[in-house]
Amino acid sequence: MKVGIPKEVLPGETRVAVIPETVKRLVEKGLEVSVEAGAGTLAGFGDEEYQAAGATLAAAHDALLGQSDLLLKVRRPTDGKNGLPDEISKLK
Repeated sequence: MKVGIPKEVLPGETRVAVIPETVKRLVEKGLEVSVEAGAGTLAGFGDEEYQAAGATLAAAHDALLGQSDLLLKVRRPTDGKNGLPDEISKLK
C-alpha cells in the first residue's frame, strides 16, 4: 500500500500529518511511504529526516495525490475554491 504525505496547501498551516518517527513505523509494517519535498519544513522536520526514516521524496504534489492509496493530511483535500488548488480531482 502506498501512503502519501503531501505539503499542506492552506495558507498559515504549519503542521504536517506525519512525523519521521511515524514514517519509520509505517515502513517497518511494510507500507511504502512517500513524502512531498518540504512537507515537514514548517513543522521543523527536514526532508533528510523523512528519507532516513525510509520515505521516498515526491517532488510533484499532484503526482503524489494520484499515486497514493492512502493520503495523510492535517486538513481535508481542497476543492479548487477560494484560490486554492483542486486536490480532490487529483486523488486516485
